[in-house]
Formats: sequence, C-alpha cells, structure tokens
Amino acid sequence: MESRGQTAEIMIAEARKALWVMVGFLAVIWVLQIPNWLSGYALSREYGVQAWNPETLPGIISSAFLHWSWEHIEGNSGPLFVFGFLAAYRGVAKFLSVTALIVLVSGLGEWFTADPDAVGAGASGVVFGYFGYVLVRGVFDRHLIDIVIGVVMALSFAYQFTGLLPQEGIGWQAHLFGFLAGTLGGWIFRDRRAAAPKPAASRSAAPPASGGSRSSLHKELDDLGL
Repeated sequence: MESRGQTAEIMIAEARKALWVMVGFLAVIWVLQIPNWLSGYALSREYGVQAWNPETLPGIISSAFLHWSWEHIEGNSGPLFVFGFLAAYRGVAKFLSVTALIVLVSGLGEWFTADPDAVGAGASGVVFGYFGYVLVRGVFDRHLIDIVIGVVMALSFAYQFTGLLPQEGIGWQAHLFGFLAGTLGGWIFRDRRAAAPKPAASRSAAPPASGGSRSSLHKELDDLGL
C-alpha cells in the first residue's frame, strides 16, 4: 500500500500538471483571440456553432476556443482557470476525458436547441461543465475534501446558476448542456475503487469511534499536505 507521503507526492504532482494544463488552455484561447480580433471575429463566425447547419458541426469543438470580444474572453478566463484546475487536480488523464465529454455534449446541445439565426462561440459551456463536475465529484468519489470544495464553489459562485436560464443574447443552451455533461461526467468517471463496498466487519469488531467523518476529512487534508 502507498504511504500517506507517497499519496501526497502523487497528488501534488497531479496538481502541478493540472496547473500547466490550464495555463496552456488559457494560452491557446488568448493567442487565438488576436487573429480573431484582427479579422473582425471572422474565426468565430466561420468556426462557431450554428444550430441545424451541418457545415458547422466541426464548430462543436472549435467554438470552445473562440470568443466574440475581449470582454467575453476576460469574463470566461477566470472561472475557466479556477474550475478547470479544481476539476483536474485529482488526475489530468481523467480530466481530459471529462473535458471531451463536456465539449461534445455542450456543443451538440447548442447545435440542436439554439437559435438557427445565431452563431455560438466561447468557452462558457466548458466553464459550466467544469462547475457541474466539481460540484458532484466528491459525492460520487466519496472524497470528503472534494465534497467540501463542491459546497464552497456552489456558495461562492451561486450567481453562475443564472446562466443556466434562458436569456436573450446569451448562449444559455451551451451553459445548460455543459453543466449537465459535467454532472454526468462526475458519475461516469467516478473513482470506482472509492465506491467499492467495504468488507463486512466481524461480529466481534469494535464499533467505529465517533467522529469518523472528521478523521476521514483529516486524512484527506494530510494526503494533500495541508
């Protein structure tokens, strides 16, 4: 079995990977914003998503990297980095799978339900996907520290839920389907080892001490090196 020190080292290494993955993601969308802006946002129009237009199906993926203004990309960058890092710090490989699911479901949902006269672009669907994933991951993985993080994020970013409601001029469809994809990803990519049933205790075993949940939380914090 791995010692607590080894577990902490693995988690710290994954957190470093998560940090650089999100830095790279942000670097890509900001670099793309420059030629997009210089072209009058022709890239967003050409590679965005237009509902029921088969020619824009590849935009399901490319639209997540494009934006319509500097204010648009600035508004997405902060939440994208925060939620993305929290989604990735327990494992970058799983995070990439979750990201693929969110991008596909968010883009397809927008393609089927959005206004056919509008072209959608932006990373906000991915932001809401990571938000949903962070909220539910702790419950499915049974990691108390992740449950705490999910609750804190829900309270701190409660205003984000307004983006799931129909609003004129805002691609709420991508938000909603991204959020649903994130919650679905929390279940699909759950830690099955953590969810495995524990062996039954013998009749002679002593009852668990009170405060078991607290000790589990302390162990999570110890594993993180906190």
